[in-house]
Amino acid sequence: MPQPSHALITGASSGIGECFARALAARGHNLVLVARSKGKLETLASELGSKHAISAEAIQCDLSVAGAATPLTQVLHERQFRIDLLVNNAGFGARGKFWELPLKRQSEMIGLNIQALVELTHLLLPPMVAARRGGIVNVSSAAGFQPIPYTAAYAATKAFVSTFSQGLAEELRPYGVAVVTLCPGGTRTNFFQASGYEHPSVLGPLQAPEEVVHAALKALDRGGGLVVPRFMNKFGIFSQRFVPRSLVLKVAAWMFRA
Repeated sequence: MPQPSHALITGASSGIGECFARALAARGHNLVLVARSKGKLETLASELGSKHAISAEAIQCDLSVAGAATPLTQVLHERQFRIDLLVNNAGFGARGKFWELPLKRQSEMIGLNIQALVELTHLLLPPMVAARRGGIVNVSSAAGFQPIPYTAAYAATKAFVSTFSQGLAEELRPYGVAVVTLCPGGTRTNFFQASGYEHPSVLGPLQAPEEVVHAALKALDRGGGLVVPRFMNKFGIFSQRFVPRSLVLKVAAWMFRA
């Protein structure tokens, strides 16, 4: 008997990750939920499993720890979870002057935002390629489209995620594996508080995480692609092409100055 397929969501205990879990559960997907917050994760898994009659498993894991993706995939193998959808959502930011922010914290951010995403993708992708089906959603950010002073390392990590994800999408096109590169703008989650940001009012109203997830899953259904939810976010990114780079940097510094 073939193993039942599951969607694995990192950073699933709150925010965009939790919304992905709820949306996919409503679609009938079995879930593997991964995050550091064991209690919240287990409560969510129990709720979704009961409500939607699906398998929802919680695995506590701190993916900011170097090499954490390998033991996580070993657990998946031991429990015979076949992953056909990977949602790389876990990540955080750090606001401040680069040389004043703790190096350890920024290294953990780079490890989580980039290294864990790459490792999990590398480890879980081969079975999808072999089956010629599956999907990956990489949660990047609108911040990845330009350098941003006072959150320089975070914006750089998201630039990596976007370029890596779009390049991977083209590689996977012949194999039937869809890749969504999701680049939300300001979203109503605990991101700003957890990362030491104050929400810049010039960004306008924050979008709901449900709106972000809906846009991502709509693109996934169509075969993947680059997703920037909301017209104003798309317009802001597009308009940068017609503005001197130096001015873009000055405006970004004004918005995010520590």
